[in-house]
Amino acid sequence: MSEIRYVRGDATVPSVTGVKVIAHVCNDLGGWGKGFVLAHSRRRPEPEAAYRAWHRDRASNDFGLGAAQFVQVERYLWVANLIGRRGTRTGSKGVPVRYDAIDTALGRLADKSAELDASVHMPRIGCGLAGGKWSRVEPLVTGRLARRGIPVTVYDHGDAA
Repeated sequence: MSEIRYVRGDATVPSVTGVKVIAHVCNDLGGWGKGFVLAHSRRRPEPEAAYRAWHRDRASNDFGLGAAQFVQVERYLWVANLIGRRGTRTGSKGVPVRYDAIDTALGRLADKSAELDASVHMPRIGCGLAGGKWSRVEPLVTGRLARRGIPVTVYDHGDAA
């Protein structure tokens, strides 16, 4: 069983060898324009283009809460667009994060990572704009990925406090 490794740095540029999957949480509305996705788009256009096409064609594919899309952006680098947010704003039904959807998407990520023999790299998914709590997400990451022996690195952006 692996443990989650925590580092300071930029999750869009994992500095390990081998196949890597960068995972992040997206909303179920097709919106891409705030938060971690902007860091992706500054580095490479493929994840945004794939997500927008996936949403546009949702009537004929699996786009929705709990779904996962895997986009190869380099020979040894993939991006996982995980649908784990209902909408984009906090409202009468609470924050956008949907822990059950993140859990389901992480299961799909685990299968793909095992297939690729890849390590997984992510910010604290579901805890930024989605409004989630890492204390609720971390056990999902541990259960779906780390317990299967998939190396996971969680990145905290910025300088150490």
